[in-house]
Amino acid sequence: MKRERRVKIVATLGPASSDYKMIRALHEAGADVFRLNMSHGSHEEIAERHAIIRQVEADCESPIAILADLQGPKLRVGTFANGEEELEEGAAFRLDLDETPGTIDRVNLPHPEIFAALEEGAHLLVNDGKIRLKVQACGTDFADCTVVTGGTISNRKGVNVPDVVLPLAALSDKDRSDLEFVSALGVDWLALSFVQRAADVEEARALCKGRAAILSKIEKPAAVKAFEEILAVSDGIMVARGDLGVELPVQNVPPIQKRLVRKCRAAAKPVIVATQMLESMIESPMPTRAEVSDVATAIYEGADAIMLSAESAAGDYPIEAVSTMDNVAREVESDPTYLEIMTASRSVNRRSVADGIVSAARELSETADIKAICCFTSSGTTASLVARERPPVPIIAMTSDAATARRLSLIWGTHCETTTVLERFKQAVVKAARAARHHGYASNEDLIVLTAGVPFNTAGTTNILRVAPCDERLIYSTDPE
Repeated sequence: MKRERRVKIVATLGPASSDYKMIRALHEAGADVFRLNMSHGSHEEIAERHAIIRQVEADCESPIAILADLQGPKLRVGTFANGEEELEEGAAFRLDLDETPGTIDRVNLPHPEIFAALEEGAHLLVNDGKIRLKVQACGTDFADCTVVTGGTISNRKGVNVPDVVLPLAALSDKDRSDLEFVSALGVDWLALSFVQRAADVEEARALCKGRAAILSKIEKPAAVKAFEEILAVSDGIMVARGDLGVELPVQNVPPIQKRLVRKCRAAAKPVIVATQMLESMIESPMPTRAEVSDVATAIYEGADAIMLSAESAAGDYPIEAVSTMDNVAREVESDPTYLEIMTASRSVNRRSVADGIVSAARELSETADIKAICCFTSSGTTASLVARERPPVPIIAMTSDAATARRLSLIWGTHCETTTVLERFKQAVVKAARAARHHGYASNEDLIVLTAGVPFNTAGTTNILRVAPCDERLIYSTDPE
């Protein structure tokens, strides 16, 4: 399915978007990737949505990526005898391991790992940061705090601990069960919550056993500090701004977003900007101007994908939300300033033959009348390298591996095409020309750039760059066998 934009759209599925008709409509409106939120829904419901996506993919003859988002550990206070209490600023309040229902003075926090990591002066945030506590004294089973920001605290509200690295694994028992289930089911990307260190990603990769690509969610200050190490062992990144905005001052989030997007692009790894992008469209058919500017900013920064959460999962206007993102993206990308920004922010990173070839392909597309860059890829690496260059023409990623085509649906600028296994170079040229013509990127009179590797179907062998005509008669008259 041909898109008139380069940035990809991720749509979360949920109660408002769980049947074939709606999922197909979302794909036709612009959704390239569907997110399955493992925090909600049984395995049976997840399997049903997975099957529907694959049916839409077959009916539309368009590879679709499926992203399973693991819940991660959930840190929550216990219950209160009265259901809730009002904490006043300056009051003393204790968190402990005592399971007795809470009062105005204390409540159970059933996470000994938190007490083991706390230090005097650390902060705890309750209920998405609405309540802020400062630790005055702590031990292995308690933390005596002062209420810095008061408010209503009630049963099982979430707790964030931004100032310390918690001795908690990123994968809970539920996550391990979910990981095995969705990996066997056949998802393409696996998103990890609560990542604090590179070891969290490596643990998930060992359990996944290559069945899905690993995408790390950056939602904690510790992950921001260890980002270089986390990026090195991840296949992609999600900038989860909601949790970052709770654990960090909100004014810190925009520059962090910009830095992470640029680092991901330099590493040729996809990055999703997520959370509250069109929040008002949960209940309104029209976004706010600030939300439109937020989406546009992520696109101008060079993000590979922008994501809808509750807007498409539980909102009243899921199709309108996807269409809005699509419209904003097309408008931004048609702005001459967009390509200027992409060019100015390009990192020179040429360490291999493949790096040189994709750089040359992009330069050709800028200096000659080239309509598309067609790259044959086995693992998807070449297509990712081409996308890192942010060329001004479409990228047609051609592969004989359906799983690779699906994973590439998350990568900036790529139109993914599955093809038969190739044995000769002339076959590659002909198939690239046919794909460019078939999808309306070029006509018989046009030229395309072709990148490939010989021997074919071997990862890491990109070693050919060819400018080719789209007219098959010219291909057969000029190309060797």
